[in-house]
Amino acid sequence: MKRALIIDDIANARMSLLKDLEDYCPDVEVVGEADGVVSGARKIRELKPDIVFLDIHMNDGDGFDLLEIIGEVNFAVIFTTSSNDHAVRAFRYSAVDYLLKPVDCEQLKEAVDRAAHMSSARLELLRSNLGSGPRRIALNSQEKIDRVAIDDIVRLESSGAYTLFHLKNGEQILITRTLKEFDDLLSRDGFIRVHQSHLVNEQFIRSFVKSDGGYLKLSDGSEIPVSSRKRSEVMRQLGV
Repeated sequence: MKRALIIDDIANARMSLLKDLEDYCPDVEVVGEADGVVSGARKIRELKPDIVFLDIHMNDGDGFDLLEIIGEVNFAVIFTTSSNDHAVRAFRYSAVDYLLKPVDCEQLKEAVDRAAHMSSARLELLRSNLGSGPRRIALNSQEKIDRVAIDDIVRLESSGAYTLFHLKNGEQILITRTLKEFDDLLSRDGFIRVHQSHLVNEQFIRSFVKSDGGYLKLSDGSEIPVSSRKRSEVMRQLGV
């Protein structure tokens, strides 16, 4: 049985999440609630939960203030937010679990199943991505977690259930996630799906060659095929 704490300054939100956990997550016991940063920190120290459902914005501060007060994060953190699309993308970039209010029961079960201790590196990455500076993405390979600037990614290449990232410094990182997942995540950051196996950062495209079925020349010297199905869409996006 996992012991959970709900921290949210809206009473109805706490009540709704409590009911959802009772209905859909029988292996989770809610041992307490708190309505802010100070009371939340006190409850964490007192109850020592396995999972903390943590609202981002509260009346006396935000979730990051609370985590700084606590210091070592030796429990799983699942953020809850009613924020806009930018915030949701920041969570996905940072590989941090979040629940969008109102909470979807399937997403709740998945988040609980994935619950693990949150590293300070990922929390700092999330804080950065929620700001206005350059965005970074957490790439979780078998050996390590790389924090990569979105603008440093030249292209992504599909390899079955894996995706190979090609960075502008020549480094390559293999990730155990499909290209489609990254297509969904990066499509609004200037990345174009030009082929079933290729996702390209538009800023690194040097030319579109119409011969030989059509292919792109990139600034790193690579030549990437454009599928016949994607050709008209690519030409439209590139304005050619």
